[in-house]
Amino acid sequence: MLYWLYEQLSAGGHIPVLNLLKYLTFRTGMALFTAQLVVVLLGSRFIRFMQAKQGKGQPIRKEGIERHVIEKAGTPTMGGVMILAGLLVGTLLWADLSNVYIWAVLLVTAGYGTLGFLDDYAKVAKQTTEGVSGRLRLILEILIAVAAITLIILFGSNPPESPNLSTSIAFPIFKQLVIDLGWFYLAFGAFIIVGGGNGVNFTDGLDGLAIVPVMIAAAAFGLIAYLVGNYVFAQYLQLHFVPGVGEAAVYCGAMIGAGLGFLWYNAPPAKIFMGDTGSLALGGGIGAVAVATKHEIVLGLIGGLFVLETLSVMIQVAYFRMTGKRVFLMAPIHHHFEKLGWSESTVVIRFWIISMMLALLGLATLKLR
Repeated sequence: MLYWLYEQLSAGGHIPVLNLLKYLTFRTGMALFTAQLVVVLLGSRFIRFMQAKQGKGQPIRKEGIERHVIEKAGTPTMGGVMILAGLLVGTLLWADLSNVYIWAVLLVTAGYGTLGFLDDYAKVAKQTTEGVSGRLRLILEILIAVAAITLIILFGSNPPESPNLSTSIAFPIFKQLVIDLGWFYLAFGAFIIVGGGNGVNFTDGLDGLAIVPVMIAAAAFGLIAYLVGNYVFAQYLQLHFVPGVGEAAVYCGAMIGAGLGFLWYNAPPAKIFMGDTGSLALGGGIGAVAVATKHEIVLGLIGGLFVLETLSVMIQVAYFRMTGKRVFLMAPIHHHFEKLGWSESTVVIRFWIISMMLALLGLATLKLR
């Protein structure tokens, strides 16, 4: 919104202060600060409101970690509403709202956040760990992802040298390897976005476990968006230039700020959980940025922790159905380590370290060509 204001006012005359708004780095930093401020200011009042409304708080799995039933009982959920408030305000205030990539990632964020909210509401209202039907939720996630990708394909910009880039898969390291899937790309892109949303959802099981890796991934993709959207940097690094996608860096900055604000209240012992409202929205948003920047495969590295958490659940379920036995003591895998005797803080901090290492590995692919 402020970028639009800058364009309107600068057209009528030179206003030096407003020139700051033309710099993507400035607007990204301000989006981060604004989002964090919104969440921190909203936090205490929102938590008290949720405690009054939810009563018993988020239902805790009785078959899960024994101490969680005691330690985490009564903690309210739906903290993702706080995160989304900061993320949306930061993005809408500082991003170029004429940019299609901004609206595509916001469509996924808002859509997945709404689905997560309905799921959280059902759990709290019924005091059960079962929310919205898994099949229905998956179908709606796919439809939202397809709608966002269609926006990118129809209204996004392709460089002259790669006219079909928006429907293509670009491979890291191999600079010339690009496969055009045509409209079949909708299925591939939806897989990336849905996988991102559910990956963060599986990871969100301990205080602070999911939000820090989300911020790390957002920082990495914010840098990628900035570089890929800048013709000079893209040419220097031999990346596929995507005109206009650099604006997604503002969104990533707002996600980092919202995450920092939420971590103020989610740090152990958590005063509120983000719930599916936050985890689905944040993971889906990161997946959408990966699709927009043509770094879908790199998401598998930068978001490797989310991939690991998801695979642990898939392996556990599949192996149990085949043999009646379990591979892990408990899935997702962070609970396996708790069962081994690791303290919650040990699991969380070590998973943060793994997430940082994987993000650096993913960023290394920008130079390896």
